[in-house]
Amino acid sequence: MQELNETLFLLINAPVTPNAIVLAVAKVLADQAIWLAPMALIIGWFRGSERTRKLMLEATASGLAGLLINQVIGLFWQHPRPFMVGLGNTFIPHVADSSFPSDHLTLLWSIAFSFLMHQRPRFAGVVLALLGLPVAWARIYLGVHFPMDMVGAALVAVSCAYLCFREERWFLDSVYRWTSAIYRQLFALPIRRGWVRP
Repeated sequence: MQELNETLFLLINAPVTPNAIVLAVAKVLADQAIWLAPMALIIGWFRGSERTRKLMLEATASGLAGLLINQVIGLFWQHPRPFMVGLGNTFIPHVADSSFPSDHLTLLWSIAFSFLMHQRPRFAGVVLALLGLPVAWARIYLGVHFPMDMVGAALVAVSCAYLCFREERWFLDSVYRWTSAIYRQLFALPIRRGWVRP
């Protein structure tokens, strides 16, 4: 399996002197595209009804659960990144920690798959899920992940999204009440002026 992982990595990884435009696009996808996921959550919260806000909290829980599971996996199974074993070419700096699964893709897809579980945010879920494909390519192309790191991220993301969807009755209402109380205090002035929804 590791041999296949390394072979696929070398097929996708950038050459020593990559095209400057492709390299620039890859860097944006690898480092910046992830911010679209929390932006979707924030916009959904500020513009949405109570039900929509609960869906945003469920997606947030899915993303956080995914990142937590990744940390646990990394504690018990340290898988080196390509540059840690001298494989391929690396074009962005990265800490030398465990590569499996990809945190970037886990967060993005945990939120995307959570959205896909529901009708209202499904379009946003499709967009974020599809965005994950070029993000996965970019992080392999730039030399900080193996292809199997992305497969692992997908499995963690699907599991977390499904778990939060099935078990939301245990946490969602109480988290919503707590979050709403903080939101109303922090945004009291914009709420009074009608700039954001109460």
